[in-house]
Amino acid sequence: MDVTELLESASLLVPEEAATENDISVRDVWDYLAHDEWQIALSLLEEFGDGQPLPLTFWEQLAEAAEQLGLERSAAWCHWRSSEIRNGMIRADLTLRPAAEARRRTPISGHGVLRPMWDIGNLSPTGGVSVSIAGLWVEDMPVLEPGGRATVRLVPLTPAHWAHVETGQRISMYEDRTVAGTAVVLEVHLPVAAAPTR
Repeated sequence: MDVTELLESASLLVPEEAATENDISVRDVWDYLAHDEWQIALSLLEEFGDGQPLPLTFWEQLAEAAEQLGLERSAAWCHWRSSEIRNGMIRADLTLRPAAEARRRTPISGHGVLRPMWDIGNLSPTGGVSVSIAGLWVEDMPVLEPGGRATVRLVPLTPAHWAHVETGQRISMYEDRTVAGTAVVLEVHLPVAAAPTR
């Protein structure tokens, strides 16, 4: 499919009565598509996904359209949202340790590149701490500096490890054997069974 077909197809998956925070409707998206304003249409469709759960196919089509348009950040975000549907998502308030107290001296990328380990309360067979891996996306910031604080989205590598995590729980982030940051869980969304794509 070309960009127009992908965006049209994705827009058909948005409920007709849906609107963004700025009262943009699906009809507005169609107006932009009619005038070949693909990038604006893509951005608006991404906003619809912030307000309500949309199917995996929606995000996959947006990711493909963004790739065809050469919009790396949008493509990464849409792929990330697809992985949230497949693996679940945990939102948390993360505070990194300051550079003077931790090994990390440089900012972490905010766009899903880092996959740190997390102590979420699981124990190893010998009774020690067992860490679980989750990708990390920083909301509304391109990077998070050492000592910084932000709301993050975590996508578990192994969703079953995270099934017991709940709102209000404190979890610790590791990049090596030392704690790199601590977080308080704000929301937990379990994986959604993905519908087959056409």
